[in-house]
Amino acid sequence: MAEARTPGASRTSGPSGAASRPTQRFTVSQAAAMGGEGFVREAGHNLIMALHGGLRSLKLYPAENPVVQSSLSDLARVAEEIRATEGELDFRVAGEYIFVNATRLRLSLDNYTTFSNVLSEFRGSGVGELRVVGPAALRDWTVLLSFLLNPVGDAPADRFAQLHARFEGTGVTAFEIAPPVESEDEHTARSEARESAKRTYAQSVAATKEVMNSTRMGQSPNLKKVKRVVQGIVDQILSDEASLIGLTTIRDYDDYTFTHSVNVCIYSVALGRRIGLSRQQLYDLGLTALFHDIGKSRIPAEIINKTEHLSEEDWRTIAAHPWLGVLALFQLREATEFPYRAMRVAYEHHMKRDISGYPRTLRTKSTGLYSRLVMCADAFDAATTRRAYQTEPLSPASVLAEMRDNARRGQDPVVVKAFVSLLGIYPVGTFVVLDTFELAIVHAVNPDPAMVSRPAVLIVSDDLGNVRFPGDLVNLDERDEAGNFRRSIIKTANPDRYGIKVGDYFL
Repeated sequence: MAEARTPGASRTSGPSGAASRPTQRFTVSQAAAMGGEGFVREAGHNLIMALHGGLRSLKLYPAENPVVQSSLSDLARVAEEIRATEGELDFRVAGEYIFVNATRLRLSLDNYTTFSNVLSEFRGSGVGELRVVGPAALRDWTVLLSFLLNPVGDAPADRFAQLHARFEGTGVTAFEIAPPVESEDEHTARSEARESAKRTYAQSVAATKEVMNSTRMGQSPNLKKVKRVVQGIVDQILSDEASLIGLTTIRDYDDYTFTHSVNVCIYSVALGRRIGLSRQQLYDLGLTALFHDIGKSRIPAEIINKTEHLSEEDWRTIAAHPWLGVLALFQLREATEFPYRAMRVAYEHHMKRDISGYPRTLRTKSTGLYSRLVMCADAFDAATTRRAYQTEPLSPASVLAEMRDNARRGQDPVVVKAFVSLLGIYPVGTFVVLDTFELAIVHAVNPDPAMVSRPAVLIVSDDLGNVRFPGDLVNLDERDEAGNFRRSIIKTANPDRYGIKVGDYFL
C-alpha cells in the first residue's frame, strides 16, 4: 500500500460553513521529496494503513490467501521505503499516541478506525515499540502480526513476556520489540496536549459566559467567537480526548452554568466521535450542546442561584428553560447561520425516550439523535456536580451505573452504552479507595477491554493519609512477582471528606 490515497483535494466545511483548505495525501516517493518530518508523517500514515490492512486480512483469511499476501506485500514495501529513506524505522505507541521515528502522527476522523485498531492490537499484546532493523520478508510480517493478534497472558506485561519468548524461537531477525516506556518525546507531547486542553477549556468557558450574559441583557452574542470555540473543542477531542475530558472534573461551583455547558459540549462531541459522526456533524453537535441551556439566561438569577429549597413555582420556572431556549435561539440576529438542530436540542434535552419529562408535548414523536446524546451528557454532568440546590453531588461511577441500569431515567440504552464505553466503569475524576488504603483519582480509562475495571489512577494520599500533589500515576493492571494485582479499587468515596479537590489534579 504505497499510496495512502489517490492524490487530490477534498473539501470540508468548518463550523461556520466556509470551505476549509483542501486536504492532500501523497505517495511515499512524493513525501520523500519533501524530506524530514513531512515525509515521516505521510509515510507513517501509510504504514498505519498497511498495518491495519495486514492485521485485518490475517483475522479473516489464512496466511496463504492472496488477499493476505497482497496486504503483507504492501506493508513490507512501505516499511522498507521508510527504512531506506530515513535509515531507520522505529514505531512506538504510548497512550493515545503513535510515533514513527520520534515524529508524532496526528489522529483525525479520516484515519480514526485504522489508528484505533493498530493502537488496540499493540497495547493489547503489551508491545510498546517495534524496530525494523533489516529487510523484512512476508514470512516475518506474518509471524509478527499473528502473534499480535493472538496474545497469551492476562496483563499486558505478561503478554509481552510471552510474545517475546515465542518470537525468539521463530528465527525472525528483522524486528526488535520492546514494552511501552515513556520517552522524552511522549512526555513533551503529553505536556503540550494538557496545556492545549487547558487553553481550549478556559476559552470555551469565557465565550459561553459572554453568550449567556449577552442573551440575558437582550444583546446579540458573538457567534463567530462561539463557533471558533466549538472548533477548538472538536479539534482537541480528535487529537487528545483524555486531556480535555479530564478538565470536566473542575466543576466550578461559582460558574456552574457556564462550565456545565462546556462540559456537556465536551462529553457530547466525544460521544459523537465514539458513534462515528463526521467532523462537520461533530461541529453541529458541539454547537447545539453548548447552547442547550441557553434558556436559563431568561430565568431570574435569584432562582438559578437559590440555595434554599426550591418551591413548586420555582421548579415550574426552571422547567420553562427548554422552550425559552428555543425562543432565544430563534431571535438571534444571525439565526440564518444557526442550525435548526440547536433549537430542537434546546427543546428536547429533558425529554425521556417515551416523551415524558419536560416540556410536555401533545405530539407523539421520538427525540432526535443529537437530543439523546446531549441528554446523556447533560444528565451525567449535572448529577456529578455540586450546585446551589444540590450540595452533595453523586460519584461519577454511581451516576453512570444508574443511567445504565435504571430504565425510568429514560435514557437511550444504546447511547448510554457508548457513553460507558467512553468513560469506563470508573469515569475520569472518580475518587476511589484502594485495597492498599491509598486514596486515588481515576486518571484515564484502561484501553484493554478486559481490564476496564482497572483504570490508570493518580495516588493522591498514602495509606497513612498523607496527601500527595500532583500525585503518582499508576496502572491498576500492574501485577507483582506472584502474578497478583498490586492494587485494586474497593469502593468510591467523596473527596470532600478528605479535603481533596479533584479538579486541581487535572490543572
